[in-house]
Amino acid sequence: MAKLSAFADEVTESFRGQVEYLASEKVGYIEPRFIDKKNIMDLSQAELKEARQMLRDHGIKVSAIGSPIGKVKLDEPFEPHLDKFKHAVDLAQFFETPFIRMFSYYAPEGKDIDDYRDQVLERMAAKVAVVEGSDVTMVHENEAHIYGHSAKNCADLIAAIGSDKLRLAYDPANFVWGEKLTNNVETCWPIMKPYVVHIHIKDWKVGSADIGSVPGEGDGQIKELLAELAAMNYDGCMTMEPHLQTGGQFGGSTGPELFSRAIAAVRELSAEVGLSCD
Repeated sequence: MAKLSAFADEVTESFRGQVEYLASEKVGYIEPRFIDKKNIMDLSQAELKEARQMLRDHGIKVSAIGSPIGKVKLDEPFEPHLDKFKHAVDLAQFFETPFIRMFSYYAPEGKDIDDYRDQVLERMAAKVAVVEGSDVTMVHENEAHIYGHSAKNCADLIAAIGSDKLRLAYDPANFVWGEKLTNNVETCWPIMKPYVVHIHIKDWKVGSADIGSVPGEGDGQIKELLAELAAMNYDGCMTMEPHLQTGGQFGGSTGPELFSRAIAAVRELSAEVGLSCD
């Protein structure tokens, strides 16, 4: 059975509000990213403990740490970023989640990221070395302008690194926005499917600058993707990230009313294709 999760900072900036909203919608997981306006990577120990207790009090689990790891240019110093990644690993263990959501770097200004494969792989390998032997896995999200902007490059990352500590998070809308694709399930999903362990649910229309679509109403083939998940008996998380009011490089907003509409749409589409969704 697939499990619903959410980037609930799209609902409200208040973390208590996020948690209470998810509980009211019977969504059992959260992908924490911004907590009371602060990135989860920047919280104090006291703030982290308070957040964890709040989740426990409401019976909500963490699907992945919604980190910004890998959203930096390759000409920025790597060691501080690697230290930040190590902190993300600590957070995953603190919140008892198996996954850290992450990315595969931007090229230096004016350069083509496809020309930097070796450097990207070197950095990925260094991060894999950190998590080897732990219960934490990196899940790489496809996104525009990073090395993993295409399905081919995402699969190349996993195959080249050759570790089960690096898997994929599949985001259909990012292929629409970044690659202008309206057939991601036919063209991208088959390439990435063997490595996908995590799903983001966001829909988009080709040509839309910064506002997403209600799942099933854009060009992201959400219903088709859910049918694929049903066929493979997918039992991982599907994290809602609708971007129905605004969207950007590091997050977005949707608000409670539209977020509820998006959740209802995913539940309805899942039922239509025979995907059990809790």
